[in-house]
Amino acid sequence: MTDLETPRLLLRPMNASDALRVISGTPGDGARWAPGYPSPGENSAAQRFLETCATTGDPSPFCSYEIRRRTDGLVIGGMGFHGAPDEDGDVTIGYGLVPSAQGMGYASEALRALLLFAREQGVRRVHGDTDLDNIASQRVMEAVGMRLEKQDERLKYYRTDWDPQPEL
Repeated sequence: MTDLETPRLLLRPMNASDALRVISGTPGDGARWAPGYPSPGENSAAQRFLETCATTGDPSPFCSYEIRRRTDGLVIGGMGFHGAPDEDGDVTIGYGLVPSAQGMGYASEALRALLLFAREQGVRRVHGDTDLDNIASQRVMEAVGMRLEKQDERLKYYRTDWDPQPEL
């Protein structure tokens, strides 16, 4: 599995060793983590990754990705899929950045790359959600073309859809 690249970022697929390091809070040899990484959300993603590996095998390419700045290799957050596409071709995504990397367009840049990748893999619909008061996350999803589908007393739910890709 290869990295997803953007002008400023590398999205590096997580493997089992990475997930164990995230859970233990210990970067691997040569890895550089920004202050605040991993977040509780990253810990949850790493745990979900390991559980999926144990029950159904490595979910790659529908896994979690470290978000690294290309300029310095610093891990500034994570983004990824909550699992493989379901029978309808739907996936759910999640993401987060350390506070020092927020507000610089990194989340939108990374999410655009992940959505393009999902579409190239044949995904038909991508879902994401955010807390009602998380305006920044709502703006990220709107900036990449996801639209508000519904909301409840806790969350706003976004999605983007694509027509099925013709088979060649």
